[in-house]
Amino acid sequence: MTPSVQYLTNPNGKKTAVVMPISDYERLMEDLEDLASIADRHDEPTIPHDKFKAELKRDGILSR
Repeated sequence: MTPSVQYLTNPNGKKTAVVMPISDYERLMEDLEDLASIADRHDEPTIPHDKFKAELKRDGILSR
């Protein structure tokens, strides 16, 4: 995040909103989407790294 993030406060000084550059906002939204994808896949089975690499090579996605 850049130091240009600003907070809006109510009359009591409580933070109620944030103003930030759109590029920071977009990056934050991408990160949230990534985290949601990770959470959705939490219970999926895993495979060993060597087996995964072998499958990528077999499918022509990874060379040597």
